[in-house]
Amino acid sequence: MATQVITSQNLEETIKNNHIVLIDFWATWCPPCRAFGPIFEKASEAHADMVFGKVDIDQSKDLAMQMQIQAVPTLMVVKDGAVVYKQAGALRGSDLEDLISKVGA
Repeated sequence: MATQVITSQNLEETIKNNHIVLIDFWATWCPPCRAFGPIFEKASEAHADMVFGKVDIDQSKDLAMQMQIQAVPTLMVVKDGAVVYKQAGALRGSDLEDLISKVGA
């Protein structure tokens, strides 16, 4: 499944209706965000049982503030409605796969 755009309008419903949601908070001006984007996209295609969403912090400032995003990229993982992971910094593909394995278990 490809990534989807997460906004303040669809965040709550997306989290409520899905077991695991990975959210990439990013910005177009951020080089590490642009490097992590294809890694996140590739993982989304490999894990169709999870929702992969992206939040452009410049387009959704309210949502970035609500989620207390201090730096980009920040990856947040929500499992059964609870945040189980939130960390700033771009992950390598292998590290993202390890995280997905842990939260999917």
